[in-house]
Amino acid sequence: MDSNPVTHNEGQGQFEIALGKQKAVLQYRRTQDHISLIHTEVPEGSRGRGLGSQLIRAALDYAHFNQLKIVPICPAVKRYLEKHPEAAT
Repeated sequence: MDSNPVTHNEGQGQFEIALGKQKAVLQYRRTQDHISLIHTEVPEGSRGRGLGSQLIRAALDYAHFNQLKIVPICPAVKRYLEKHPEAAT
C-alpha cells in the first residue's frame, strides 16, 4: 500500500518520505525518555494523500518501540492523536 516508504533520518532528527526531488518530513527532538514531535511538512502538490498521517504513524511506532513519552507539539500530530487516541498509548 505504501508506495512511498517512510525512512528514519536520525542524523537530521526527522522521518521522511521521498517524493522525487522533494520530501515530506516530520521533525522531532529526542531525549532519553521523550520524543517531541515538532513539525510536519508535506509539499503542497502531495497533500491530501495521507502522507502526513503515514509520517506520524511511523514516529508513534518508533516512540512505542523505544518506550518514549510522546510530546505532541505539531498541530497535525495533535489532531491525529485526537482522532486516534489509542495511538497515544
